[in-house]
Formats: sequence, structure tokens, C-alpha cells
Amino acid sequence: MKEKLVSNRQIHNQKKESTRSITYRLPEKLVNELETEATMKSISQNVLVKQILEKYIQWDRFSNKIGMIPVPKGILESLGSELDGKDIDEIITLIFPMIKDTVLFIKGGYDLKRCIETLEDYMRASGMNSDHRIEGDMHSFLIQHELGMKWSVFTEQLLTQVFRSFLPDKELKFQTTDSTVILTVQLGSDFNEHDYHT
Repeated sequence: MKEKLVSNRQIHNQKKESTRSITYRLPEKLVNELETEATMKSISQNVLVKQILEKYIQWDRFSNKIGMIPVPKGILESLGSELDGKDIDEIITLIFPMIKDTVLFIKGGYDLKRCIETLEDYMRASGMNSDHRIEGDMHSFLIQHELGMKWSVFTEQLLTQVFRSFLPDKELKFQTTDSTVILTVQLGSDFNEHDYHT
């Protein structure tokens, strides 16, 4: 299965958006910091500023309003080692209604596409690696959290709850390690979580 995902995979891309040029006046110290950061990341300043602004638009501007606070990775790893099955169930029961409220608030509606896009935005903002790959009708959602097996179990159960709420009869296949969760589900070749606006 893993080989199949790597070979002949089609990366899921968003539609190319039109752009326009704009000029801002910024303090010299800030510009110097942006230049240094862009050089360290081997990207252009334009790409870096775009990434910063996208993160703000997609997540940061909402995080205070929905009550999100940053938690150091070490604390999550430590908490995860103490979780048992009952704890995970209780957290998911608590979190699931919050996910719906968050998606409604950020995306202006609640459906599977908006839910997936919000989870992707959250993972990007949290520094987790995620990917959405398509092969024919099959969609694979990859999440790399590196927080340990208990958080993998949590992620698998949370994704199950989300997808079952919209697609109760779809077969969900998981591949899970202590750092990565891959969900594969048949959604059709034209499914795109970013096209709900059209």
C-alpha cells in the first residue's frame, strides 16, 4: 500500500490564483529580519512573506477568537504517554462539537470539504506535516505529528469520527505508526476540499 502511494501518485493541488503587486512600508529592522529568515530557508522574501500572510489569513486571525493557545510539543508528548483508551474517547467527545463550531466560524459552513480544509489549516499552523494525495478515486490523507503512538490513536479516532459523520457507509483504511497516520478513503477523482466556494 505504501509503495502504491509513493509511485504514480498525483499530488492534490489547489487552483492557481491570480496575483497582484502591492507595496508596504515596513521598519528596516523587520525587513532585515525577513531577509535573514528567507536566506536561512533558501526561499525568496516574497515566498516567505506570502507564507506568513497565508498562515495569518487561514488560521492565526481566528485562533484567539476560537480560544486556541499554543502548547509546546514536549507537553503534548508527555500528556500523550499518560492517555488510555477512555481518555482518548473523552477528549474526542469534548473536541468534536468544537470542531464543528470552529469550521462554521472560519469557513462559514459545515461540510466534509470545509472540515478537511480547516484541519489542514490547523496542521500547517501547528507545524505538522500533512499531505493529500489522489490516485484514481482513492484519496489518502497523511498526517505526520511525531508525538507518539497515543496521539496516532487519537488522530485515527478523530478522523474516523469526522468522516463517519459525513460518510457513514464509506470504508476507511488506516496505516498508523507512532509518528504518522494515513487515512485512505474513496471520495471520487473530482473531490477537492478547496472547491466549496464555487
